[in-house]
Amino acid sequence: MRRILAALLPAVALSGCIEGSPQTMPAASDGRALYMTYCADCHGPEAKGDGPLARSMAKPPKNLTLIAVRNGDRFPRAKIMSTVDGYARSDSVYPGMPEFGALLEGDLVPFDSGDGKLTPTPWKLAALVEYLESVQAKR
Repeated sequence: MRRILAALLPAVALSGCIEGSPQTMPAASDGRALYMTYCADCHGPEAKGDGPLARSMAKPPKNLTLIAVRNGDRFPRAKIMSTVDGYARSDSVYPGMPEFGALLEGDLVPFDSGDGKLTPTPWKLAALVEYLESVQAKR
């Protein structure tokens, strides 16, 4: 019984830090709607880098279905979150990609960004990451 309580304590404590957050974690389908709003014009409706604006860009947008393939078959959640919100992004690597951090603010949810720890994360950002992970190509 003590083990169960010890395991649940961090989640309960974290939930107190994110007052007013949605009760449900985002699903890939939630993220798809956000993707279509913020990303599809450049990356395309199927996330393959072939959106209607791609031809006019100096450096074509990346095929987002190959993120895991480019990272040793592992989807780097934290890296993707940092790239999308603009926290850790270089204009030389991602020229023309806007920072979406302000657009993705709002209610927080406890989200595992890949390190096994639940971190308060904007619901919209977590939803977008869930969607991008769901569209990864299989080898």
